[in-house]
Amino acid sequence: MKYDVIIIGSGPGGIFSAYELTKKCPKLKIAVFEAGAELEKRKCPIDGVKVKHCINCKTCAIMSGFGGAGAFSDGKYNITNDFGGSLYEHIGKKEALDLMWYVDEINMSHGASDVKMYSTAGTKFKKICMQNRLNLLDASVRHLGTDINYIVLKNIYDELKDKVEFRFHYEVENVEKLENGYKVCGKDQEDTCTRCIISAGRSGSKWMEHVCSQLQIPTSSNRVDLGVRVELPAEIFSHLTDELYESKIVYRTQKFEDNVRTFCMNPHGFVVTENTKGIVTVNGHSYEGADKQTENTNFALLVSKHFSEPFKDSNGYGESIARLSNMLGGGVMIQKFGDLIRGRRSTIKRIEEGYVRPTLEATPGDLSLVLPKRILDGIIEMIYALDKIAPGTANDDTLLYGVEVKFYNMEVQVDDNLETIHKGLYVIGDGSGVTHSLSHASASGVYVARKIAESIES
Repeated sequence: MKYDVIIIGSGPGGIFSAYELTKKCPKLKIAVFEAGAELEKRKCPIDGVKVKHCINCKTCAIMSGFGGAGAFSDGKYNITNDFGGSLYEHIGKKEALDLMWYVDEINMSHGASDVKMYSTAGTKFKKICMQNRLNLLDASVRHLGTDINYIVLKNIYDELKDKVEFRFHYEVENVEKLENGYKVCGKDQEDTCTRCIISAGRSGSKWMEHVCSQLQIPTSSNRVDLGVRVELPAEIFSHLTDELYESKIVYRTQKFEDNVRTFCMNPHGFVVTENTKGIVTVNGHSYEGADKQTENTNFALLVSKHFSEPFKDSNGYGESIARLSNMLGGGVMIQKFGDLIRGRRSTIKRIEEGYVRPTLEATPGDLSLVLPKRILDGIIEMIYALDKIAPGTANDDTLLYGVEVKFYNMEVQVDDNLETIHKGLYVIGDGSGVTHSLSHASASGVYVARKIAESIES
């Protein structure tokens, strides 16, 4: 088949590219190729009863499919340039923020109109954090929750499905440059297009490296984030979450001067697993509806590691640590903070005796046998720092799940149009290494669609 535009990947970047193209250029023939399933068929087999642990499905329903890895996240759209990627370095800070607000308008009009917008503007917690060597980053955040996020995605899909050809369970193997466009090759089929948008997401990082190598697109080394997911009673952080919902807090350790940050805070949420090509890591979700909420709040504590020459495989480093955790714990490992400090592994009995009831069934163990000392020391130091603004964080019964790893693509060299060295080939979303969040990835999709529309009109 020949298309005007082929979009590879239906995560937020791909979705919003398709959405904006149908608005700006309704006559274009557009296809979206996705390795996973359509939204309604994305079902993780883990039910906590018959299936309690990851069974390594061929395509992870949590990581792949319409909506991407963000479909079953807690649906937080952070509108800020302070974190979430470096999109503003390519398109400018005002343009980036304007696009994020535009994405917010689309979400609101597709089922999120009743969802509250939180903001750090004027909050007293900024000063409290600074007084304790913590930095609260600025942001406005629309928390859709996993439930409302699903509704929004379904409504957008229903609007697009008759305007765009979706091909699910379709893995693209190669992208080849032609004289006047591109050939997109799957196992049993080849399609061509005039313009190609790649929105492969984090789970497509290895494939993206392959494509860049084949097409000789320059890339630069990126980072990997390593850490744990913390779970504690919701009351401990309620004074922060009630006002801010998510607080992005950065702490610079005294021992190694590393930055440790909170990430993906889920008030009254669940700890969940993710499977990236057979590697099981931990994450968190939360729901907007009160009937699906828990008594706990969870969030990640992550340390970013950047590597210098000659080492280039930052994702491989993160994978090796995650595999070690999987080997020792048979999947996700859990440990009480008090046990970690005392240098002993947790047991089922000690966890059951604690006051915090885990929302994920995981294997009790010792995270000090998995995480490098420098990273673990930073996490411990951060927990004690957070305890000053949220007393109780450093309680013995606070639960730590490991490991949490955020894999980032090698940053693909793109220009200010997010276009590669090959004209008509764009790389967007988290697969580009430029964005690291739902809002930035979505905004990058809108931006490229508008650039394509401008080039067609001219």
